[in-house]
Amino acid sequence: TLLAAVYEVDEHDYRRRLAELVELFDLARLIETPVRRLSLGERMRCEIAASLLHRPAVLFLDEPTIGLDVVAKQTMRDLVRRLNQEEGTTVVLTSHDAGDVEHVCRRAIVINHGSIVFDDEVAVLRREYLATKFVTLVLAERAAAPEIAGVRCTENDGVRLTLEVDTSMQRLDQLVAGLLASLQVADLTIADPPMERVIAEMYRRDARRSEGVAHG
Repeated sequence: TLLAAVYEVDEHDYRRRLAELVELFDLARLIETPVRRLSLGERMRCEIAASLLHRPAVLFLDEPTIGLDVVAKQTMRDLVRRLNQEEGTTVVLTSHDAGDVEHVCRRAIVINHGSIVFDDEVAVLRREYLATKFVTLVLAERAAAPEIAGVRCTENDGVRLTLEVDTSMQRLDQLVAGLLASLQVADLTIADPPMERVIAEMYRRDARRSEGVAHG
């Protein structure tokens, strides 16, 4: 009510907007709860809803998932995506949690020591900065990990194998075809490395470039 007065929101618009936000952020059971009784994740949801009361065109979020548990983080990420998709709100999000970038953003700007080292789509970030894939196999019969150039086994309990594949040395389609032909495979999944590794690799490359300039 205070924020509606601060932003001079019409009473009818305020009530309608409040109902929309309560539904969007699942706040019905929290709306009459004193703030001191709310968890950190609940307070964050309420604060973002409050910031949207006057329908801003752009929303700036500074570390919106900091201190949240895994479930609360996922809830917050889902809400931010829905807000962008359903209401067209532009969201500018800063975070040290690479998972926020991976699950929420289409475009990422990575800053290292005050300089922009990347500004493009998240998909491009993965493709250009890390030539690695993880292939996980669930075997119908126990077998040893295969020894293949450019492939490193990171998990092997005899039935479940996880292989880290350097795609600059090994074509993924040929590798998978070979594995299916030589092993009794019950299930197979292919995954990208965690976003943290991608960004770490980006920082390493930037550091090497800076050292090269300094030496030159």
